[in-house]
Amino acid sequence: MRIGVLALQGGFIEHQKILESLKVNVQQVRLPSDLVGLQGLIIPGGESTTIGKLVKDFDLLDPLKEFSLEHAIWGTCAGSILLSHEVSRKQPLLDLMNIKIERNAFGRQVDSFEIDLNIPCLNRISKDTSAFHAIFIRAPLIKSVGEDVEILAKLPDGCIVAAQQTHWLATSFHPELTNDDRFHRYFLELIK
Repeated sequence: MRIGVLALQGGFIEHQKILESLKVNVQQVRLPSDLVGLQGLIIPGGESTTIGKLVKDFDLLDPLKEFSLEHAIWGTCAGSILLSHEVSRKQPLLDLMNIKIERNAFGRQVDSFEIDLNIPCLNRISKDTSAFHAIFIRAPLIKSVGEDVEILAKLPDGCIVAAQQTHWLATSFHPELTNDDRFHRYFLELIK
């Protein structure tokens, strides 16, 4: 299996390390030609406006949309913003998932937090049914989802922080910053 990680800005190395620990071949994606031969793609966290600008500058917007028609894409934090249909400010979007996002919904960097979440979909790929330790850093919030979107995780107050629409996955938090590879394995199952 060969998975791409968008490597324009943000936490792409952390995703790469987890994928490599799962014996997956990883391709850093910076140009449209880097998408050739990939089975899936991760768009990492970082700064969504910067990633969006670089996606446009490197002529990746249309190739990513075309790639998404037949391949799984997972966006974490800033990556989830790029996957969304609507965000609270004007910026380049892939407009794939029928979700509305609010950027920096939980506040500034100092308001970052960690919480253990019960995420039932992870039980499909693991016997480990323990809570998933979710790390939120200047995180977006999934404000609303369309009927075709499955909600995978919510905070105790009901805020949506993970969703799936067919073969596209969005998480507001950073699974790549934990030692828990269940979300990465879940993504790999989407690809299979």
